[in-house]
Amino acid sequence: MIDHFAYGWWTPAIAYVLSVTGSFIGLRFALLSRDADGAGRWLWLTLSAACLGGTAIWSMHFVAMMGFRVQGAPIRYDTTLTILSGLLAIGVMFVALTLATTRPTKPWIISGGLIAGTGVVGMHYMGMASMNVHGHLHHDPVYVGAACVIAVSAATTALWFALNVRRASYSLLAALLMGIAVSAMHYTGMFGMSFTAAEHVPLTPPPGANTSDLLLPLITGLFVFLMVCSLFLLLNAGEDNKSRHRDRNNVG
Repeated sequence: MIDHFAYGWWTPAIAYVLSVTGSFIGLRFALLSRDADGAGRWLWLTLSAACLGGTAIWSMHFVAMMGFRVQGAPIRYDTTLTILSGLLAIGVMFVALTLATTRPTKPWIISGGLIAGTGVVGMHYMGMASMNVHGHLHHDPVYVGAACVIAVSAATTALWFALNVRRASYSLLAALLMGIAVSAMHYTGMFGMSFTAAEHVPLTPPPGANTSDLLLPLITGLFVFLMVCSLFLLLNAGEDNKSRHRDRNNVG
């Protein structure tokens, strides 16, 4: 028996908040990249990709997986595949953001959305492949297709907001919607999964890291990363306010 909410609604709620936070900061960094040149532009794009791909999507997935249980079947994670799935999410978001900000036209935004959405789905199922369990996991193609549609739609919407929205309140609204879309994509894929136990189950657990060993450093690292990114945003906002104040004084 599969249980997606072993700890009740705590895990999806925390995963959603994490996704919203990463989306908001990532969208604000993408906005900064539009107005920057040279190395500064690439810095903001990299931070945006890390927040959107690494926090809003990849980390949301694994925090949500804390509530995933298969009755009678201990789960372990392949650390290498887990890390690679995160790098995939960050990499495709970087490519998509670069395309969309370099050529901010509708065809390129759609192309970027397709690339990012495909990468998000790839990250999800690579993350699922990183699970070691005494048995076989099966994925319903209908649910896989639905997850793909949600992922591409969410990624395209995020890119559009990154290029067309400047007010922080609108970025927050976009982040709230993005969090819903990412969570919907994740659980759509999860609900289409079934499990067949192995005929001969070993007494020892499968190889790999257990959930707490994998997620404790992940959550700690994410907290520090988001704090640093928030500080960057606050410092940049302060510099912008000082610059606008000086411009008004010069005009006066």
